[in-house]
Amino acid sequence: MNHRIHTMTDYKTAYQNSVAQPEKFWADIAENFTWIKPWDEILKWDFDNFNVEWFKGAKLNITENCLDRHLETRGDEVAIIWEANNPDTPSRHITYRQLHAEVCKAANMLKSIGVMKGDRICIYLPMVPEAAISMLACARIGAIHSIVFAGFSAQSLSDRINDSNCEYVITADGSYRGAKALVLKDIVDEALTSCASVKNVIVLRHTISEIKFQTGRDLWWHELIKDQSENCAPEMMDAEDMLFILYTSGSTGKPKGVVHTTAGYMVWAWYTFINVFQYEHKDIYWCTADVGWITGHSYIVYGPLLAGGTTLMFEGIPTYPDAGRFWQVIDKHKVNIFYTAPTAIRSLMAHGDAFVYPYSLATLKTIGSVGEPINEEAWQWYYDNIGKGNCSLIDTWWQTETGGVMISPLAHITPVKPTYATLPLPGVQTILVDANGVELIGDNVEGNLCIKFPWPGMLRTTYGDHERCRLNYFATYKGLYFTGDGCRRDNDGNYRIIGRVDDVINVSGY
Repeated sequence: MNHRIHTMTDYKTAYQNSVAQPEKFWADIAENFTWIKPWDEILKWDFDNFNVEWFKGAKLNITENCLDRHLETRGDEVAIIWEANNPDTPSRHITYRQLHAEVCKAANMLKSIGVMKGDRICIYLPMVPEAAISMLACARIGAIHSIVFAGFSAQSLSDRINDSNCEYVITADGSYRGAKALVLKDIVDEALTSCASVKNVIVLRHTISEIKFQTGRDLWWHELIKDQSENCAPEMMDAEDMLFILYTSGSTGKPKGVVHTTAGYMVWAWYTFINVFQYEHKDIYWCTADVGWITGHSYIVYGPLLAGGTTLMFEGIPTYPDAGRFWQVIDKHKVNIFYTAPTAIRSLMAHGDAFVYPYSLATLKTIGSVGEPINEEAWQWYYDNIGKGNCSLIDTWWQTETGGVMISPLAHITPVKPTYATLPLPGVQTILVDANGVELIGDNVEGNLCIKFPWPGMLRTTYGDHERCRLNYFATYKGLYFTGDGCRRDNDGNYRIIGRVDDVINVSGY
């Protein structure tokens, strides 16, 4: 049982089934996973008060599905390739067996300092394998990870720690970003002057920067982890237990802690990953995002590992040491699937084609775009110069709140149209409404994009403030999840996102 879509006929059948019998559709897909106890009920939902539960009563651990179940068949295959900021630093290749051992050691390390199921842990790390290991170690023992992008300020960090009442922080001495080195630990120290909840800070040695160390509070990762066991039984989690909190900062008001739970998010991350990217066994897949964003959660860590794939983590930036760095990494690691943001594409385009010419890019078969709608000029440049006219270019639309891709071409299957995210994935019941919430029927219409039925990867609440969640997403149009985006649907039913329509509601976009 795989549930991979191979043709447009498969897509249409899957989509129709997902609408006609959603519970059966998702139950069949969920059979692909390891469950400690199966579910009693697939779906319970109410958009008016906003309460959604998927796979009710089921017990599982997501890391068992990311790691343990692959050990017998793929234990010696590479799970994570790490490429450093500096091209002269050796890459790291971590197999599933090694990753499993490291995650268990890190999980035991967390337990050794008193971390319990349900505790919140803030992760403020550069793009190093230990960022993924920390996430998975939290999930292994039922702690809730809250990752903060390591480019955020001390104030942003303290706001997020305080909102979720984190008791532990995992950080590094410093990070590299292009020609710059940042002392991350100094930013953490500044943030913690106003965070009473934090008991311990675990510090990873990465840049060998001089840092201040607060005895009793600060602990070295390498010292804590060195004698830990490579075995750690996965904590039994309920399907609706919290997996992570991820803050989406709007232009107004305090950041919203979007909450994703265990089972639905797992099923959605896997299903969207294998189908949108058409990931095949042994493909080398590279998403250039940071794990501090939802794209990094779903499509660097959870999605690829649930699929038993090989995921590349890159510490650097697209223009260091020069604007050919992305293309050099693709050739070096023989990347097959490449997923990046329009901002990066536009920036590299501006540097000129001379930085692309030295590289063959011959291993690429799929290129993707995420983060905002891609403009036509950037789409064409990306398709011609990076995809060489042979790659499928998938323009994906989704949000922190949706957990994974919602509208997108399926690589090499869906007919693409520049600037259009094309068609909704199975399970995504899109609807366009006018300002009064009246549905716009038919094609060639433009309105506000809403979704009228739950999907497994959707947010469950905003941390500590459920009413804010209800008001933000479910109160504008009765019975609908409002994305906050304006959207056009063409004569073929393709969707094009045309930008934010409601800054007051301030849903985090694309």
